[in-house]
Amino acid sequence: MPRSTSLRPADPAPARPGRSRPNAAAWTLADVVLIIVFAVSGRRTHEHGVTAAGVLETAWPFLLAYAAAALAARAWRSPGAPWPTGVVLWAGTVGGGLTVRALSGAGVAPSFQIVTLIVLAAFLLLPRVVLRAVQRRRGPVA
Repeated sequence: MPRSTSLRPADPAPARPGRSRPNAAAWTLADVVLIIVFAVSGRRTHEHGVTAAGVLETAWPFLLAYAAAALAARAWRSPGAPWPTGVVLWAGTVGGGLTVRALSGAGVAPSFQIVTLIVLAAFLLLPRVVLRAVQRRRGPVA
């Protein structure tokens, strides 16, 4: 007897005609660029010098944590979703990045932790929340 239903789950946010959704690669690139902007900003603010090596030294724990969080969240499935994708990426990047930073002997002062939490929320969550709000406001396309 043939099966009439598929065992695969439906796409949670099917593309609507006339609209394109940013793909996982675009979201990943944007997130990585914003994490690097976070590192550049911090280095500039604290006058540590904005060199490629210096920025990489600051950013690598957060980039590593972001990669782990993206895999854990399977972020490629719904890269623009604030929940759960955005929250997992944000929490994983902050928590993992601070942990890796501490284990590598770099500073994790409470003020740095707070700034990291806030800035990466703005960078990793806010674009997803805004996009979702805009999509909902526009409503379905006929």
